[in-house]
Amino acid sequence: MAGEKILVIEDERDILEVLEYNLTREGFSVTTSSDGVEGLDLAKNSHPDLILLDLMLPGLDGLEVCKRLKEVSATKSISVIMVTAKGEESDIVIGLGLGADDYVAKPFSPKELVGRVKAVLRRGPLKLPGTQKEKITRENFVIDSVKHEVRLDGKPVMFTATEFRILHFLASNPGRVFTRDEIISNGIGGDAFVVDRNIDVHIRSVRKKLERQKSLIETIRGIGYRFMDMAE
Repeated sequence: MAGEKILVIEDERDILEVLEYNLTREGFSVTTSSDGVEGLDLAKNSHPDLILLDLMLPGLDGLEVCKRLKEVSATKSISVIMVTAKGEESDIVIGLGLGADDYVAKPFSPKELVGRVKAVLRRGPLKLPGTQKEKITRENFVIDSVKHEVRLDGKPVMFTATEFRILHFLASNPGRVFTRDEIISNGIGGDAFVVDRNIDVHIRSVRKKLERQKSLIETIRGIGYRFMDMAE
């Protein structure tokens, strides 16, 4: 993982210097920018492995930068972690919907942020249906997409088709936060008749069936859900 390129786009000089110092110390190659327009140009020209993107930027705000990155094939696969101020839940939801991989809220510890960076780089690109693993093992249960079954302590657990797709999608992308809309469009499929808040009902049912492993599906208040990254 050492040597991977990270672009930090942050207009607060103190925070920018702290991020650059800590990421460089971990062995990353770090480029910085304090402006949205300049940062977007750097991303297009240098093709970093990951971008730490502040949302409140001069020139071009972070959400617009993220949107433009994800619209172009050359940059859409670059991982993005949004750096947000507390209380920007609506912006986080929008950012995740635009294709950001994760977020970290200010104030944060450098250790926490470096951990998030390593986790996002480790898990790589988003796994959509068709690119997900056929078999996922987490502690004492197994999700088998070929057999379309889940086993808990070696015993089969019955899930509806929708519940199974939700569980398999989240488990295929551990550590990533997904909004309800993203779960519907990416995990279930846009043709399924499932509305926003119905996801909560399905998640509750999945958790109940997972019994003592139910905590693996985490609720991110005001945003959505994620499957715990066991490697973090």
